[in-house]
Amino acid sequence: MAHKKVNLPEKICKTCQRPFSWRKKWEKNWEEVMYCSDKCRMNKNSKGTQI
Repeated sequence: MAHKKVNLPEKICKTCQRPFSWRKKWEKNWEEVMYCSDKCRMNKNSKGTQI
């Protein structure tokens, strides 16, 4: 079943504080996803400094 983009769950990235949507690759571990990208995950100690 295909998802419509308007119905996808969202979270706020812990590093950049921007919203990001569910992705198919996160299907099995969506509850544990905290960062919107690898870049944010690598910069997790510099919270809120990205633009």
